[in-house]
Amino acid sequence: MTRSVPLSQLAKTIRSKNAGVDKITFDIIFPDRESYERVKKSGVLNRAFVARLYGIPESRISDFVEFDPAMAIKFTIYRLKPSGSPGDTDIFGSQQYAPLLDVQIPLDN
Repeated sequence: MTRSVPLSQLAKTIRSKNAGVDKITFDIIFPDRESYERVKKSGVLNRAFVARLYGIPESRISDFVEFDPAMAIKFTIYRLKPSGSPGDTDIFGSQQYAPLLDVQIPLDN
């Protein structure tokens, strides 16, 4: 049996925010190298997983970066509607990170 923990227990910051009017960027920042490397090594977070998690095609993910100097994983998605346009439900893009909180990261890897 593989033990796992939610991503929210390993990361110090999980957030989303505007990246211009047509994109939302997500930051997962870790408090230490060990936590960052554990998540990175697990391979759980990648373009395909993010697309499934958010129910979007991979083509909506403009960037996906494991940024070693900052011990962070970052990705950016294209919005369906420009920020603040009629029908936009999150003008600042700040409410989109919640699905990441419970992503399970294996401890036995």
